[in-house]
Amino acid sequence: MTAVPTPLPAAVPAVRVFGGPTALIEYGGLRLLTDPTFDAPGDYPRGDGRFLSKTLPATADPADLGPLDIVLLSHDEHPDNLDHSGRKLLADVPLTLTTRGGAERLGGTARGLAPWEAVESGGVTITAVPAQHGPDGCEPFTGEVIGFVLTAPGLPVVYVSGDNASLAVVEQIAERFGPVDTAVLFAGGARVGILDNALLTLDSARAAEAARILGARRIVPVHFDSWAHFTEGREPLLAAFAAAGLADILELV
Repeated sequence: MTAVPTPLPAAVPAVRVFGGPTALIEYGGLRLLTDPTFDAPGDYPRGDGRFLSKTLPATADPADLGPLDIVLLSHDEHPDNLDHSGRKLLADVPLTLTTRGGAERLGGTARGLAPWEAVESGGVTITAVPAQHGPDGCEPFTGEVIGFVLTAPGLPVVYVSGDNASLAVVEQIAERFGPVDTAVLFAGGARVGILDNALLTLDSARAAEAARILGARRIVPVHFDSWAHFTEGREPLLAAFAAAGLADILELV
């Protein structure tokens, strides 16, 4: 049976999406940016001798964003999650939260978190949560990835999935933090041919099911456009959420 979301609380966090996985979240007085990718369209090496093709530019430049407090970086090893412009941006941000291996590689202000480890900033608790970038057993091929949950007294719960393809992982997060008010879901059905061309992120149907599992009141999808390996875009998302009876919670910007 389809869950019926309850109305959003008054303090709805602002979320601005710039293409690919990059979004600006304003929450509890903090300005947090997810996976910064601002490079121009073109082919970018993915680390195994092959390339990922970016097809559209970001809808903003880093200089347009204003001061940032924290970057929430799901992982640093793929150019569709952190590109050259994004790496340059990190130098001007007080704190980057990412995987433990990513923090070692990036240095600077990067801090690595294990799943379920939390930090506090300005009264906001940021908890790293698991993410699985493909099917079971994918980690040797796709690397370590994390998502994030934002909580603060009197504020709605916000979940940022990172590159996660697993509904079992979503169930773990729902058990600890549900219902979630706003979920920023990395969708798009990413595939690059490895692991029998398995999904590396949620496709549209799984994104709708993730929304149901989370009891989400609002879904902001990212990571579904601007790259050739994203196999499902805006129309499949609209269709999947409509089929699930959840069209009203989908916020496509």
